[in-house]
Amino acid sequence: MLANAAGVMPDALKFDADQRFFEHGLDQVDVVVHGRHSHEGQPRSHLRRRLIVTHQVAALAPAPANHKAWFWNPAGASLEQALLALGLPNARIGVVGATGVFGLFLDRYDDFYLSRAPGVRLPGGRPVFPEVPAQTPETVLADNGLGLVATDTLDRARGLVVETWRRRTLA
Repeated sequence: MLANAAGVMPDALKFDADQRFFEHGLDQVDVVVHGRHSHEGQPRSHLRRRLIVTHQVAALAPAPANHKAWFWNPAGASLEQALLALGLPNARIGVVGATGVFGLFLDRYDDFYLSRAPGVRLPGGRPVFPEVPAQTPETVLADNGLGLVATDTLDRARGLVVETWRRRTLA
């Protein structure tokens, strides 16, 4: 789960080590993609170009409150058109969610980082992918051509790990 039933990420899911990993990853991308109600809340968030996924616009529209952002409706414009609107047709993209946004990119991910916090339970919470909980996140990733390539410990005392899932290539 990404958030509780109210759509809020509770403190139980906030770990300093995970936030450092997350921010470091965002520092490596050219564009951040997220939902209308999602945000990253990092110190350099205001510096990043972004696409805000919404159905409130027909296709693409500049975000009036942020000159580095565009509203993007995937039903009205392709990802390639949205990246052109930002002036970054070959951008490295970081997808920060929410559920539907993560689902949009299942066939496009090169890498997906799945953090695991044992002992944290969010009954009725917001899942990472639309197919969860009917399927596990691991099954969804594997069914979409990604394979687990690494598991790294972020915080040993809390048992926090991050799994790296990578697109399988045909040899």
